[in-house]
Amino acid sequence: MIGGAQGSGVDTSAGIFARAAAGGGLSVFGKREYYSNIKGEHSYFQVRVSKTEIRSHVDTVDMLATFEEETIFRHALEVRPEGAIIYDPDQDPKRLADVPTIERDARSALDDELAKNGLSADVRGILELARRRGVHIYPVPYNDILKKVGEQHGETSLSALQRMLNVLAVAASFALLGYDEELVKEAVRKQFKSKPKVGEMNASAVAAAYEFAREKYDGSFGIKLGPVDAPAARLFVRGNSTVAIAKELAGCRLQTYYPITPASDESEYLEAHAEMELDGRAPENPQVAEAQVMQKKGSIAVVQSEDEIAAVTMAIGGGIAGVRSSTSTSGPGFSLMAEGLGYAGMNEVPVVVTLYSRGGPSTGLPTRHEQGDLRFALHAGHGEFPRLVLASGDLEETFYDTVRAFNYSERYQTPVIHMVDKALANSDATMAMFDVNKVKIDRGLLVKTITDSVNGEFSRFSPTNSGVSPRPPLGTKGGVYWLTGDEHDHLGHITEDPTNRNMMMEKRMGKIDLADSEIPIEERLNFFGPPDADVTVVSWGSTKGAILDAMGWLKDDGISVNFIQVRLVHPFPTQRVKEILSRAKKIVGIEMNYSGQLIGILRERTCIPVDQMVVKYNGRPMSCEEIYDAVKMIHAGTAPKRVVLNRGA
Repeated sequence: MIGGAQGSGVDTSAGIFARAAAGGGLSVFGKREYYSNIKGEHSYFQVRVSKTEIRSHVDTVDMLATFEEETIFRHALEVRPEGAIIYDPDQDPKRLADVPTIERDARSALDDELAKNGLSADVRGILELARRRGVHIYPVPYNDILKKVGEQHGETSLSALQRMLNVLAVAASFALLGYDEELVKEAVRKQFKSKPKVGEMNASAVAAAYEFAREKYDGSFGIKLGPVDAPAARLFVRGNSTVAIAKELAGCRLQTYYPITPASDESEYLEAHAEMELDGRAPENPQVAEAQVMQKKGSIAVVQSEDEIAAVTMAIGGGIAGVRSSTSTSGPGFSLMAEGLGYAGMNEVPVVVTLYSRGGPSTGLPTRHEQGDLRFALHAGHGEFPRLVLASGDLEETFYDTVRAFNYSERYQTPVIHMVDKALANSDATMAMFDVNKVKIDRGLLVKTITDSVNGEFSRFSPTNSGVSPRPPLGTKGGVYWLTGDEHDHLGHITEDPTNRNMMMEKRMGKIDLADSEIPIEERLNFFGPPDADVTVVSWGSTKGAILDAMGWLKDDGISVNFIQVRLVHPFPTQRVKEILSRAKKIVGIEMNYSGQLIGILRERTCIPVDQMVVKYNGRPMSCEEIYDAVKMIHAGTAPKRVVLNRGA
């Protein structure tokens, strides 16, 4: 774990650590935590590495790298016995009372703990308390090391050199672990590839940190980390980026958004990669035809709108024009999109909304984790109209589900809400390369030529056996029809005729039954574990990784667990869920919200009661450790009916 004030390079340093570990073939999972202000408040990044696959974070810390006092105060007591804290001895006299950004309750609790142990409320005191708990303390004189690096590169400004403090903390961590120095330097150079001089100076800082650690602490830390042979080429990506890459590959050509955390990162990535080399080669001939260029590139227009109402209606306009279109937002923005969703439902317009769930209600916890928007996604908008709600559980699923969202939207000519909660959006992980051969484009009944128009008018909303009608892009010859928010006939003309109303409602709503019958179960639900397990877990979204990791530990303890992960929440995979739960011995719902929203939907659809709930709503994601502890307690029969998880700083 590494922490510091927001804007001080915490993300950069964690990225270097993760890339260096991934470069050595290790599996990596990273968790990013930050406040909703721009700069100044505390942020931290936890990176977990392993020789084997990992999918989640843990609560205990093996190594805490710090370069300022607040990280020491906040996290020193999270470090496990035999773990390590790296810090700058210049911080020793810093007092807890002089760190205004630590919340009053946290400061009071820490004051009490230090006083109870007869220790001063300063950095010396908290480090002594950690030492008494068996933690190794490693002072690293950052400024002395930086001055030596500055001499090598002709840089005398200490303020300029201090920009490398975070890199020094990372390098000192790797040096204590005995990790390959060259892999760390390579990661540093990649991080600063656009500024090679800065990269080389930071690489020198890595060398200096390794030299200091060898001379001062060589072999003193018991945990060692080394590279392994990776099984195959892999990616190291962040959740927002996987969605963005998939959108271009899926043929999305219009993305709209209004800035909001954590959704904006996806649109900003698309803005930075508005033309993406799909085969890695630029055209040899500058005069090459546009069609040939488009074979080599994915191209997308990204529009920052004045608000979320404009964002969703712009995207709907793109859908009417025959362009694959999407918008991305979070809870408060999605609230503003509700009326636009109804318009798309009434006019059978395909549009994809990527909904990044975060803590609510209102502005809530803008940069924290929660799964509180599931019910709203199912019902947003007045009246009744079809929509599909798809929820991804890990970074690989976010990629392939993004493509599916566009396919579903165009096949059924309806809005698709793709839910990606913040714990996924801001997670970094290593994974197998995406298989683009798995990406198939289904544009549904999109027609470019019309042969059955009457006086140039087209029966856009004519009833069909499937409920899905041919859809011409705006401007198609012979394809004139009307669009309105009111009820309409087959041409789009407004009418309040009751017979027509019945026909149109049944046409639109029948698409849900069609999707329910057509979409394969493997795209709607995942099932893990033995069919006759002691405990059956039901969940959705980002809890997947923590549940799977906890299942491995529970198996080692002789407790068998299976897991239903619901991915397509609407239409709900009722029959398959009923089949699995009919043989379950004990059913446990696990969700990051207060009320257990998926479990409520499950009971509505199946009438099957759930024995116990495990919930979390403090704004921090679930760890595999706390899920392990909760399920173990439930299996032993010592848990309350509702277990509330509270870990996380």
